Amino acid sequence: MYQTVRGAVVRKRFAAFPLATGATFLILLFSVVQHLPGGERFVNHIGVVRASLPLDLSLLRTPLSLYVPALDLPVWGALAQVFVVFAIAEVVLGRRMTLVVAYTCTLAGTLFARVGVAIGPGHLFGFPKWVAYVRDTGPSAAVVALAICIAFRTRAWFTATLVVVLMVGEAVLLPNLAGLEHVVAVITALLIAVSVEVFGDFWPRVLAGVGAATSVATVASLEVAKEARRRPAGAVIP
Repeated sequence: MYQTVRGAVVRKRFAAFPLATGATFLILLFSVVQHLPGGERFVNHIGVVRASLPLDLSLLRTPLSLYVPALDLPVWGALAQVFVVFAIAEVVLGRRMTLVVAYTCTLAGTLFARVGVAIGPGHLFGFPKWVAYVRDTGPSAAVVALAICIAFRTRAWFTATLVVVLMVGEAVLLPNLAGLEHVVAVITALLIAVSVEVFGDFWPRVLAGVGAATSVATVASLEVAKEARRRPAGAVIP
Protein backbone atom coordinates (compact mmCIF):
# COMPACT_ATOMS: atom_id res chain seq x y z
CA MET A 1 0.00 0.00 0.00
CA TYR A 2 2.83 2.38 0.88
CA GLN A 3 4.53 1.86 -2.47
CA THR A 4 1.24 2.39 -4.35
CA VAL A 5 0.46 5.66 -2.59
CA ARG A 6 4.08 6.86 -2.80
CA GLY A 7 4.17 6.17 -6.54
CA ALA A 8 1.00 8.22 -7.07
CA VAL A 9 2.42 11.12 -5.06
CA VAL A 10 5.72 11.08 -6.95
CA ARG A 11 3.97 11.02 -10.34
CA LYS A 12 1.16 13.52 -9.83
CA ARG A 13 1.64 15.28 -6.49
CA PHE A 14 -1.67 16.67 -5.20
CA ALA A 15 -3.26 16.06 -8.60
CA ALA A 16 -3.32 12.38 -7.63
CA PHE A 17 -5.86 13.13 -4.89
CA PRO A 18 -8.50 15.52 -6.25
CA LEU A 19 -11.24 13.91 -4.15
CA ALA A 20 -9.24 14.10 -0.91
CA THR A 21 -8.17 17.68 -1.67
CA GLY A 22 -11.73 18.74 -2.46
CA ALA A 23 -13.16 17.08 0.67
CA THR A 24 -10.52 18.73 2.86
CA PHE A 25 -11.24 22.12 1.30
CA LEU A 26 -14.99 21.74 1.88
CA ILE A 27 -14.47 20.90 5.55
CA LEU A 28 -12.23 23.93 5.98
CA LEU A 29 -14.75 26.12 4.14
CA PHE A 30 -17.70 24.98 6.28
CA SER A 31 -15.62 25.42 9.42
CA VAL A 32 -14.83 29.02 8.53
CA VAL A 33 -18.36 29.86 7.39
CA GLN A 34 -20.14 28.46 10.44
CA HIS A 35 -18.04 30.65 12.74
CA LEU A 36 -18.93 33.83 10.85
CA PRO A 37 -21.88 36.03 11.91
CA GLY A 38 -24.97 34.28 10.56
CA GLY A 39 -22.81 31.50 9.17
CA GLU A 40 -23.99 28.81 11.57
CA ARG A 41 -27.60 29.44 10.55
CA PHE A 42 -26.64 29.14 6.86
CA VAL A 43 -24.72 25.88 7.42
CA ASN A 44 -27.59 24.49 9.48
CA HIS A 45 -29.96 25.05 6.57
CA ILE A 46 -27.84 23.31 3.93
CA GLY A 47 -25.70 20.67 5.64
CA VAL A 48 -26.80 19.84 9.18
CA VAL A 49 -28.76 16.64 9.75
CA ARG A 50 -30.85 15.80 12.82
CA ALA A 51 -33.08 12.81 13.45
CA SER A 52 -35.95 15.22 14.12
CA LEU A 53 -35.91 16.47 10.52
CA PRO A 54 -38.21 14.98 7.86
CA LEU A 55 -36.58 12.01 6.13
CA ASP A 56 -36.53 13.62 2.68
CA LEU A 57 -34.79 16.71 4.05
CA SER A 58 -32.24 14.57 5.91
CA LEU A 59 -31.47 12.61 2.74
CA LEU A 60 -31.06 15.87 0.83
CA ARG A 61 -28.60 17.25 3.36
CA THR A 62 -26.64 14.05 4.01
CA PRO A 63 -24.07 14.51 1.20
CA LEU A 64 -23.03 17.91 2.55
CA SER A 65 -23.29 16.85 6.19
CA LEU A 66 -20.20 14.72 5.65
CA TYR A 67 -18.15 17.92 5.24
CA VAL A 68 -19.64 19.91 8.15
CA PRO A 69 -17.26 19.56 11.13
CA ALA A 70 -18.41 19.51 14.73
CA LEU A 71 -18.51 22.89 16.43
CA ASP A 72 -16.90 21.66 19.64
CA LEU A 73 -13.95 19.79 18.12
CA PRO A 74 -10.74 21.18 16.58
CA VAL A 75 -11.12 21.28 12.82
CA TRP A 76 -7.47 20.43 12.17
CA GLY A 77 -8.15 16.88 13.36
CA ALA A 78 -10.93 16.41 10.83
CA LEU A 79 -8.82 17.98 8.08
CA ALA A 80 -5.88 15.66 8.74
CA GLN A 81 -8.04 12.53 8.99
CA VAL A 82 -9.99 13.27 5.84
CA PHE A 83 -7.01 14.17 3.67
CA VAL A 84 -4.88 11.18 4.70
CA VAL A 85 -7.63 8.53 4.64
CA PHE A 86 -9.42 9.85 1.55
CA ALA A 87 -6.10 10.15 -0.32
CA ILE A 88 -5.12 6.56 0.46
CA ALA A 89 -8.63 5.36 -0.40
CA GLU A 90 -8.54 7.26 -3.68
CA VAL A 91 -5.41 5.35 -4.72
CA VAL A 92 -6.27 1.94 -3.25
CA LEU A 93 -10.03 1.79 -3.85
CA GLY A 94 -10.50 4.28 -6.68
CA ARG A 95 -12.52 7.50 -6.63
CA ARG A 96 -15.89 5.94 -7.37
CA MET A 97 -15.57 3.30 -4.66
CA THR A 98 -14.30 5.91 -2.18
CA LEU A 99 -17.41 8.01 -2.72
CA VAL A 100 -19.71 4.98 -2.52
CA VAL A 101 -18.22 3.84 0.80
CA ALA A 102 -18.11 7.33 2.32
CA TYR A 103 -21.69 8.27 1.46
CA THR A 104 -23.23 4.84 2.07
CA CYS A 105 -21.74 4.54 5.56
CA THR A 106 -22.61 8.14 6.43
CA LEU A 107 -26.18 7.51 5.30
CA ALA A 108 -26.31 4.27 7.31
CA GLY A 109 -25.38 6.21 10.44
CA THR A 110 -27.97 8.88 9.71
CA LEU A 111 -30.74 6.30 9.28
CA PHE A 112 -29.58 4.40 12.38
CA ALA A 113 -30.02 7.56 14.47
CA ARG A 114 -33.61 7.89 13.28
CA VAL A 115 -34.36 4.24 14.05
CA GLY A 116 -32.75 4.52 17.50
CA VAL A 117 -34.88 7.52 18.42
CA ALA A 118 -38.00 5.81 17.05
CA ILE A 119 -37.59 2.62 19.13
CA GLY A 120 -36.72 4.57 22.28
CA PRO A 121 -34.32 4.03 25.20
CA GLY A 122 -36.02 0.80 26.27
CA HIS A 123 -34.13 -1.10 23.56
CA LEU A 124 -30.44 -1.92 23.37
CA PHE A 125 -29.78 0.44 20.47
CA GLY A 126 -32.48 2.96 21.30
CA PHE A 127 -32.02 6.61 22.17
CA PRO A 128 -34.03 9.08 24.28
CA LYS A 129 -36.12 11.62 22.39
CA TRP A 130 -33.70 14.49 22.96
CA VAL A 131 -31.11 12.76 20.74
CA ALA A 132 -33.38 13.60 17.79
CA TYR A 133 -32.23 17.23 18.13
CA VAL A 134 -28.50 16.46 18.30
CA ARG A 135 -26.48 17.78 15.39
CA ASP A 136 -25.39 14.72 13.38
CA THR A 137 -22.62 15.83 11.02
CA GLY A 138 -18.96 15.26 10.29
CA PRO A 139 -16.67 12.93 8.33
CA SER A 140 -15.77 10.52 11.13
CA ALA A 141 -18.10 7.70 10.03
CA ALA A 142 -16.80 7.96 6.46
CA VAL A 143 -13.18 7.96 7.66
CA VAL A 144 -13.74 4.86 9.80
CA ALA A 145 -15.52 3.04 6.97
CA LEU A 146 -12.81 3.89 4.43
CA ALA A 147 -10.11 2.71 6.84
CA ILE A 148 -11.87 -0.66 7.08
CA CYS A 149 -12.22 -1.00 3.29
CA ILE A 150 -8.60 0.02 2.70
CA ALA A 151 -7.37 -2.52 5.24
CA PHE A 152 -9.58 -5.21 3.71
CA ARG A 153 -8.39 -4.49 0.17
CA THR A 154 -4.70 -4.47 1.15
CA ARG A 155 -5.10 -7.46 3.49
CA ALA A 156 -3.95 -5.38 6.47
CA TRP A 157 -5.83 -7.58 8.92
CA PHE A 158 -4.16 -6.16 12.03
CA THR A 159 -5.19 -2.63 11.06
CA ALA A 160 -8.76 -3.73 10.32
CA THR A 161 -9.00 -5.56 13.65
CA LEU A 162 -7.55 -2.57 15.50
CA VAL A 163 -10.11 -0.20 13.97
CA VAL A 164 -12.99 -2.55 14.83
CA VAL A 165 -11.79 -2.99 18.42
CA LEU A 166 -11.33 0.75 18.90
CA MET A 167 -14.77 1.59 17.53
CA VAL A 168 -16.52 -1.09 19.59
CA GLY A 169 -14.57 0.00 22.67
CA GLU A 170 -15.59 3.60 22.07
CA ALA A 171 -19.26 2.60 21.81
CA VAL A 172 -19.05 0.58 25.04
CA LEU A 173 -17.12 3.14 27.10
CA LEU A 174 -18.86 6.22 25.65
CA PRO A 175 -22.34 5.06 24.65
CA ASN A 176 -23.45 8.06 22.62
CA LEU A 177 -24.79 8.69 19.13
CA ALA A 178 -21.38 9.20 17.51
CA GLY A 179 -19.92 6.02 19.00
CA LEU A 180 -22.77 3.82 17.85
CA GLU A 181 -22.79 5.43 14.40
CA HIS A 182 -19.11 4.50 14.10
CA VAL A 183 -20.00 0.86 14.83
CA VAL A 184 -22.74 1.04 12.19
CA ALA A 185 -20.19 2.48 9.75
CA VAL A 186 -17.81 -0.41 10.50
CA ILE A 187 -20.53 -3.01 9.90
CA THR A 188 -21.64 -1.34 6.68
CA ALA A 189 -18.05 -1.05 5.44
CA LEU A 190 -17.41 -4.73 6.16
CA LEU A 191 -20.51 -5.69 4.20
CA ILE A 192 -19.38 -3.55 1.26
CA ALA A 193 -15.82 -4.92 1.38
CA VAL A 194 -16.98 -8.54 1.50
CA SER A 195 -19.54 -8.06 -1.28
CA VAL A 196 -16.92 -6.46 -3.52
CA GLU A 197 -14.52 -9.32 -2.86
CA VAL A 198 -17.19 -11.94 -3.59
CA PHE A 199 -19.19 -10.32 -6.38
CA GLY A 200 -16.97 -7.47 -7.57
CA ASP A 201 -15.61 -9.19 -10.68
CA PHE A 202 -18.34 -11.80 -11.08
CA TRP A 203 -20.43 -10.05 -13.71
CA PRO A 204 -17.43 -8.76 -15.70
CA ARG A 205 -16.25 -12.38 -15.94
CA VAL A 206 -19.69 -13.55 -17.04
CA LEU A 207 -19.92 -10.82 -19.67
CA ALA A 208 -16.39 -11.60 -20.87
CA GLY A 209 -17.32 -15.26 -21.18
CA VAL A 210 -20.49 -14.44 -23.08
CA GLY A 211 -18.51 -12.16 -25.37
CA ALA A 212 -15.89 -14.83 -26.02
CA ALA A 213 -18.57 -17.45 -26.70
CA THR A 214 -20.33 -15.09 -29.08
CA SER A 215 -17.10 -14.42 -30.94
CA VAL A 216 -16.38 -18.15 -31.29
CA ALA A 217 -19.93 -18.82 -32.47
CA THR A 218 -19.71 -15.98 -35.00
CA VAL A 219 -16.41 -17.24 -36.42
CA ALA A 220 -17.77 -20.80 -36.62
CA SER A 221 -20.91 -19.60 -38.40
CA LEU A 222 -18.83 -17.69 -40.94
CA GLU A 223 -16.65 -20.74 -41.58
CA VAL A 224 -19.73 -22.92 -42.08
CA ALA A 225 -21.21 -20.35 -44.46
CA LYS A 226 -17.97 -20.22 -46.48
CA GLU A 227 -17.82 -24.00 -46.65
CA ALA A 228 -21.43 -24.10 -47.79
CA ARG A 229 -20.71 -21.65 -50.62
CA ARG A 230 -17.75 -23.72 -51.81
CA ARG A 231 -19.75 -26.96 -52.08
CA PRO A 232 -21.95 -27.72 -55.07
CA ALA A 233 -25.71 -27.57 -54.68
CA GLY A 234 -27.19 -30.66 -53.07
CA ALA A 235 -23.95 -31.71 -51.36
CA VAL A 236 -24.18 -32.65 -47.68
CA ILE A 237 -22.07 -30.73 -45.21
CA PRO A 238 -20.44 -33.21 -42.76
